[in-house]
Amino acid sequence: MALTIGVDIGGTKIAAGVVDPEGRILRHAKAPTPRGDGELLAEAVAGLVRELRESDREPPTAVGIGTAGFVDEARSRIVLAGNLGLSDDPVRERIARRTDLPVVVENDANAAAWAEVRFGAGRGCRDAVVVTLGTGVGGALIVDGELRRGRFGAAGEIGHYRMVPFGRRCACGNQGCWEQYASGSALVAEARALAAAEPVSAARLLEAAGGDPEGIEGPEVTRAAREGDPAALRCFAAVGEWVGQGLADLAAILDPECFVVGGGVSAAGEILLKPAREAYARAVTGKATRRLADVRPAELGGEAGIIGAADLALR
Repeated sequence: MALTIGVDIGGTKIAAGVVDPEGRILRHAKAPTPRGDGELLAEAVAGLVRELRESDREPPTAVGIGTAGFVDEARSRIVLAGNLGLSDDPVRERIARRTDLPVVVENDANAAAWAEVRFGAGRGCRDAVVVTLGTGVGGALIVDGELRRGRFGAAGEIGHYRMVPFGRRCACGNQGCWEQYASGSALVAEARALAAAEPVSAARLLEAAGGDPEGIEGPEVTRAAREGDPAALRCFAAVGEWVGQGLADLAAILDPECFVVGGGVSAAGEILLKPAREAYARAVTGKATRRLADVRPAELGGEAGIIGAADLALR
């Protein structure tokens, strides 16, 4: 049985695991993420690889790395990863030199998406779009069973599709990006604006925030929505509408068989997905005659990045 190691490099921690060909994680390890120093980052990853290899009677044969930021077309270098403080970093060479194993590097959203299509909610779909709704909006494209990376390795940045011309300012430097309307940050902004404008309607949210609209945070909005709070449900309906509008635009361009929706905001389940599906069905072009892609919740959660990176290394 060929085993590989998957590594998910996040802004605060590195999670790694030994993964079998069926996508099962057999052993875990983790460490803090060093920032701003590629050598220290590579050493931290190599340390986890060594730890996992020593615990295994059947040594893993390769390492897959999922990392935030842009990865070059050769799956070799981190072009830019702001939350890691790195640019033009030869991460593959650094880790391969320390581990003496073949190494593949991939964007973390791409790695997680690959896991969902291989082993999770997208199983059986050869054409899929995976959408991650977290602080921002990430995504990945699977076309004819292959991960579509683009000519320069930067495909799938769907959160920066310009949904609203001259709209809300985005950290990427543009205005009106989809993630400004369909993300966890957008949910919080919606709740704070509602609480400021309609404090009586948003009394439940304000109480949890000590009476200050700016103190409202995403987990409390989700909790209130699950408990049936009308104001919180309105916020999810508004964000769900934007999610559905974006899915409709993606369907017009890519015509996938399914959308897989993951990320922290998607933990609300049908509270978000129901309005998103309804908005998608209303907005998609040719709705009277075309088949609609399924909109499915992701299944693998926080382990998707490890599983996907390991499976890409196996391939």
